[in-house]
Amino acid sequence: MIKLLFYFLPFLSLFIPNIWVNYVLRKNNEILPDMPFTGNQLGQELLRENKLENVLIEPIKQIDHYNPIEKKVHISEDKLYKKSITSISVVAHEIGHAIQDKENYKPLIFRQKLIEKTIIFQRIGSFLLIIGLPSIFAFTKSPFITFLAAIIIMGCLSTNALIHLITLPVEFDASFKRALPILQKYVPKENMQQCRSVLRAAALTYLAQSVVSIFRLKIILFSILNILKSIVRR
Repeated sequence: MIKLLFYFLPFLSLFIPNIWVNYVLRKNNEILPDMPFTGNQLGQELLRENKLENVLIEPIKQIDHYNPIEKKVHISEDKLYKKSITSISVVAHEIGHAIQDKENYKPLIFRQKLIEKTIIFQRIGSFLLIIGLPSIFAFTKSPFITFLAAIIIMGCLSTNALIHLITLPVEFDASFKRALPILQKYVPKENMQQCRSVLRAAALTYLAQSVVSIFRLKIILFSILNILKSIVRR
């Protein structure tokens, strides 16, 4: 049992950051009756305060993010209109990115350029994934080419996680140099520790989810490859 746990521990550790991020966000997303504003209300005030007239706040069903091209702050529907620590902290974090954008913060510009330059690799990986390794094997009859396609898929779809790892300082800057001073003006001191926890989770959200997605993809790809190998042996 101990040997088995020791074997799986490195794999389980990949999920810990994502589990922690989701736990912190959910834990602090409870409605606080005494909170004077929702995340959206605070966000609108911060846009006016920082003269971000061209930036919009919109609900989204996917991951929270700031889009520097569209100038939009996207916040998930379960947070945006709540009077919770998670709501106001995540909104402040994403508006922190909008402030970075306004100030031409170089690391943010660098990340955007990386995303634009590597998007072709992600599209190639997604295209090969849609085609499917069994289909590639059926067409080529070559285990080597199929294995090579799996490596290409992994490499192409891993670029997103690599970008978030390289540009992680951008997230911490948005959380602790932009959002934290803002929240200190609006939030009671007794809630600031919770805000710091949420800001830390918000900074790690992209990276944590990317790592888990790639790990899941790796399991799927190698499972398919093992199936193909067994077919070839027959």
